[in-house]
Amino acid sequence: MSSQAVRLVVLVSGSGTNLQALLDAVADETYGARIVAVGADRDGIEGLARAERAGVPTFVERLADHPTREEWDERLAARIAEHRPDLVVCAGFMKILGSPTLEAFPVLNTHPALLPSFPGAHGVRDALSYGVRVTGCTVMLADAGVDTGPIIAQEAVPVLDGDDEAALHERIKTVERHLLVDTVGRMAREGWTVTGRTVRFGRPGG
Repeated sequence: MSSQAVRLVVLVSGSGTNLQALLDAVADETYGARIVAVGADRDGIEGLARAERAGVPTFVERLADHPTREEWDERLAARIAEHRPDLVVCAGFMKILGSPTLEAFPVLNTHPALLPSFPGAHGVRDALSYGVRVTGCTVMLADAGVDTGPIIAQEAVPVLDGDDEAALHERIKTVERHLLVDTVGRMAREGWTVTGRTVRFGRPGG
């Protein structure tokens, strides 16, 4: 992998299927990025095991090990900074990141709905309950709000007759993995600019 490849720190909380998609992608030297570390907020998860099998350094910073949320925020940011990332990717990370991380690094996150509709922890359930015929997934730059950051990419997923939350979420996750890999790769190879709430691929002046 080229030394010029964009350095990624990926944060996970569970099985790490999005992480695996990124691990598979960075194996191609033309992708433009490499994963320099995987962090988690809990021990013993498959996401960490996937990283270890791939030979990627890991770290765990548990909220319960800190007296306050603010101290956890500071420590997590410090652990991320040890790996000098160009981009932090939340791949199923189930904690809201604090200002120490958000102010130090660009942070990418995904959401299983077409934002700004249906933000929050139950985006799939809420979309289904509302009766929409099309939902989807969003890749965004994280900010201090809940699913309120500038949108980078979105892809639609139809709601089928007879869908329940689990079936719909599985189809969304399949699309989400592809969209996340494509977005990270384009950001790595092309760069990006942010103007207000608009994110565009390409470097300034390019």
